[in-house]
Amino acid sequence: MPHQTTIEHSLAGDAPWLFLSPHLDDAVLSCGALMDAQARGRGIMVATVFSEATPAPHTRAARSFLRQCTMSDAGELFEARKAEDRAVLADMGIQSIHLGEVDALFRRRRKPPLLGSSAWDRLLPEFTHRYPSYRFDIALGRIARGDMALIRELRNVVSALMSQTQAELLFCPAGVGNHVDHLITRGLGADHRDRLVMYSDFPYDMVAGPDQTHIDRMGLVPWTWAEGLHAKPGRIRQYATQADALFPDGKIPLHPETYYVPSV
Repeated sequence: MPHQTTIEHSLAGDAPWLFLSPHLDDAVLSCGALMDAQARGRGIMVATVFSEATPAPHTRAARSFLRQCTMSDAGELFEARKAEDRAVLADMGIQSIHLGEVDALFRRRRKPPLLGSSAWDRLLPEFTHRYPSYRFDIALGRIARGDMALIRELRNVVSALMSQTQAELLFCPAGVGNHVDHLITRGLGADHRDRLVMYSDFPYDMVAGPDQTHIDRMGLVPWTWAEGLHAKPGRIRQYATQADALFPDGKIPLHPETYYVPSV
């Protein structure tokens, strides 16, 4: 007889769950159907880690992102995104919290690399940002040394949230696509391995697979949720600043949600 997974064990009860979302849409993109189904019977909190931007000047990658979102002011964009996230999750009966860390596209080096850095910031913003480009920095999955202190702080925050919510399960991204913010958020589950569930990052998992070495090292097995997928595109479209950029053809596929869970 096959072993029951921790998520199947939890589904039989009504204990609270905590979801860590790297950005202001990732939890719903990846876990919206499961959360929608479970929010009626248990307390669920979504904590979004990277929910802020910094003022201009911005790198070329950040400016490109702003154009994709059809907004020119990063502060206004992130206020709109936070409002979207609160509205979507409230509609689902889910508690939301924004941890206020700066998105990798806008994260500056904590200490300027040279005197007179304000001039460098104006002339070459890439020089003063922790991740100068998307393709060669953010998407390569190399977490900057300057983020190590941030990670230590965030692990304390997550431990406090686990205690506050009494969450039976902690959901973290699997890091499919290797975005550094997703990998940082994935690592925040390291102190809670007995309660950890990793979710496959949608829509990145449409074109890439998980880090199987990491999955195997964590002793996790895949588990799929496909109920209620018909309602998920509507939830995703409520993130109006992001939906068109993520799905430019207007079609949001009904993709079953994949989770990686320890067996019990």
